[in-house]
Amino acid sequence: MRKTPPTLFRAARHLIMATVMTLAGLIPATPALATSRIKDIVTFEGVRDNVLVGYGLVVGLNGTGDTLRNAPFTQQSLQAMLERLGVNTRDAVMKTENVAAVMVTATLPPFARHGSRVDVTVSSMGDAEDLRGGTLLVTPLLGADGQAYAVAQGPVQIAGFVAQGDAASITQGVPTSGRIPNGAVVEREIAFSLASLPRARLQLNNPDFTTAQRIAQVINQHLGDAAARALDPATVEVTRPGGYSGDMVALLTDIERLNVTPDQPARVVIDDRSGVIVIGSDVRVSEVAIAQGNLTISVSEAPQVSQPNAFAQQGETVVVPRTEVGVTTDSDRKLAMFKSGVSLQELVDGLNALGVGPRDLISILQALKAAGALQAEIEVM
Repeated sequence: MRKTPPTLFRAARHLIMATVMTLAGLIPATPALATSRIKDIVTFEGVRDNVLVGYGLVVGLNGTGDTLRNAPFTQQSLQAMLERLGVNTRDAVMKTENVAAVMVTATLPPFARHGSRVDVTVSSMGDAEDLRGGTLLVTPLLGADGQAYAVAQGPVQIAGFVAQGDAASITQGVPTSGRIPNGAVVEREIAFSLASLPRARLQLNNPDFTTAQRIAQVINQHLGDAAARALDPATVEVTRPGGYSGDMVALLTDIERLNVTPDQPARVVIDDRSGVIVIGSDVRVSEVAIAQGNLTISVSEAPQVSQPNAFAQQGETVVVPRTEVGVTTDSDRKLAMFKSGVSLQELVDGLNALGVGPRDLISILQALKAAGALQAEIEVM
């Protein structure tokens, strides 16, 4: 028997490998699952905003402020402010309409330092018609503990307007609410030393067991240490490794850029008021048949006026009713068959083939859930 030379074996092997690689290039790659950065799906415990609120006065309005007779708190605030400035108005009759009492709100961002500025929102409390052209006087902004963390003052910017005449008026936007960009100065800092913390917690925006476990696995793989563990569906605790050269800020900076594939439960969200329906990609339907049809009855009235001919000796003008009744049964609608475990695309295509609208689709989804054929959770907003 004649033996094949080794060179022919090597040549054949190279030819087969080249062929396989060529065919592999022709086969489309499987689409990768959508990934998100950790910073986009979690919040770091302690790194949070704080809400501030205050009460103040807006002055300089062109006769569109509060009516002091209808808003006694505005008059009391105005008198108290003038007394602090050395003006006694206790026995005076005040009729000004250029002042408005307002609530001032702001959000204090995390790690805001002394002297930094934040935006504020000004909203009328009384019967003021328009805050356009007004200026907010010095207003302390208080936190939940009753301490003043910022002081607001400045001209109010209004996006809406009011235009009126003797017989008509038009209003666009809300002229009794406005903003003051960089209108508050931070006077007190919230003490929080993030860099020296030995551990930190990541709070998931959408709690899920699988997502929390995946985040912990990605962090441990990146650090090469069992530094992260999922405490519950909403919390992942990260401990700074002993050999890590940076502080907690540097550790969180490395972690937040890692990519994770979030998981989500099969869910159908329905807003019955607006007819909006959102169906998750993991929603599945068991084998079921669906039929949908509506009985529509329309009644239209078109009365006609019957008058006697010209120069007629007798006769009168009467209204003759004309009624048209139409009935639509949608008898052409047929049963649609859905196989077990159909995907979201197949479900949407099948329901669209029935010609159903959003309102009917809501009823169909609820009926599927009642029949036990919809393998998903329905959440009605």
